[in-house]
Amino acid sequence: MEAPYKEDNLSDEQLIQKITETNNTYLFGLLYDRYSGIVFNKCIGFTSSYEVAQDLTQDIFVKLFVKLKSFKGESKFSTWLYAFSYNHCVNFVQRELKGDKKTVSITENIEDELTDEISDREIYELKAEKLKSALQMLNPNDRMMLLMKYQDDISIKEISAVTGLGESAVKMRLSRAKVNLVKFYNDIQ
Repeated sequence: MEAPYKEDNLSDEQLIQKITETNNTYLFGLLYDRYSGIVFNKCIGFTSSYEVAQDLTQDIFVKLFVKLKSFKGESKFSTWLYAFSYNHCVNFVQRELKGDKKTVSITENIEDELTDEISDREIYELKAEKLKSALQMLNPNDRMMLLMKYQDDISIKEISAVTGLGESAVKMRLSRAKVNLVKFYNDIQ
């Protein structure tokens, strides 16, 4: 039995530094092994197709290999990869939606009567299948916000860092997304 390579025990930042210095595909494979499952789970949240989620995951890692040098270490690598993955998935979904005229689009200017506060408890109590359908009806940015908050349990501060929005803007968008989600959920028969 072979002894594990010393690179297996490197931190993400150390591993990234070695990858960017050498373009070593074995080392990149280690990074892929660490994060491919997490990235795939994010991708499957944007599409109902296992195959499309696999393709998106592969696309993300191909782009990541090219753009890895742009990681500056200002946040944890996992946070940076999270934002990288979400941006890729949102862009994919938006391109797909341009060809689908039947998809419901919500404007940024929601009527005042829809802005009633929806509690987190109400979101957690929604039925899974119906919730999945309602999530698919949301625009990609709303879906991204809700998935980060409720599926991935990311704090408002971290969502702010990932999206580049202020914390108050994140709170407002989450509030609007919850209202839209509940509206779509209630409209599903």
